[in-house]
Amino acid sequence: MTMPVMEPNLDAATLQAWARVVDGGPFSSLCWGERIAFDNPDSLTLLGSLAAWTDRVRLVTTVVVPQLHDPVMLAKALATGDMLSGGRLTVGLGVGGREEDYRAVAADPATQTMRGMAERVAVMRRIWAGEQVTESVVPVGPPPVQAGGPPLLVGTIGPKTIRSAAGWAEGLAGITLDLNLQRQNELFDVARTAWAETGRPAPHLATSFWFALGDGDEPRAQVHRHLRRYMNWIPAEVVDAMAPTTGWAGTEQELLDVLRRFEDIGTDEIHLIPTSSDIDQLRRVADAVGVYAP
Repeated sequence: MTMPVMEPNLDAATLQAWARVVDGGPFSSLCWGERIAFDNPDSLTLLGSLAAWTDRVRLVTTVVVPQLHDPVMLAKALATGDMLSGGRLTVGLGVGGREEDYRAVAADPATQTMRGMAERVAVMRRIWAGEQVTESVVPVGPPPVQAGGPPLLVGTIGPKTIRSAAGWAEGLAGITLDLNLQRQNELFDVARTAWAETGRPAPHLATSFWFALGDGDEPRAQVHRHLRRYMNWIPAEVVDAMAPTTGWAGTEQELLDVLRRFEDIGTDEIHLIPTSSDIDQLRRVADAVGVYAP
């Protein structure tokens, strides 16, 4: 389950309540994404709170954009999050799709590439391995709880990105806009092949989609409102044209049917993305997906 970080008018009480329901429910992971030129909470600050508010669930960034950060400071922050959570952190990384986020932090848009991301991953791996990156008395710490650092996932919707990440990522943290299972399975096959060719273990196959639960037309309208607000860099008429087929809206049983279809193509994990901060939506999903609880 993804935190409702892209919803308006958030406060600490709302975020804490969501985190505790997710942690107490049948969910395998608690996720949240990063934007800069938007009114969402800062991802790395939130990581510290989520580590304190939860005890069980895995914490997964979906995704952090390393090119928006100094890689040494990012490695230190993520290692701190891993330490505070007792080794429950998984780091999803992506190049980001919004140039305004790069401009907001004076990052070079020319680094908005897979190569730019891989270069920063290499620095972070060195930090987490305890290597000296400067002539300091001790290396940059704290050391992560997980040996070698948190597992890394690559945020992607395309085969080129998947292939380029096979050498350093443990799997995928993708997104499907239209829930096209055939296209999703083709991307999973690309990952399976790319990881096998590098001699690495089979990749963790995760994808995500926006959701709204309910009857009638309101769930689809909820998704539409969310997309209008979140996709504010896209002309409104384009978002309106996308909205009827982007994300998912329906009842609990229909959600279970969708999840089982993704399970049939070998999906390891779905990161559901809420389109409302109404905690009733979260509780309804928790009740519905309890069949997957270990």
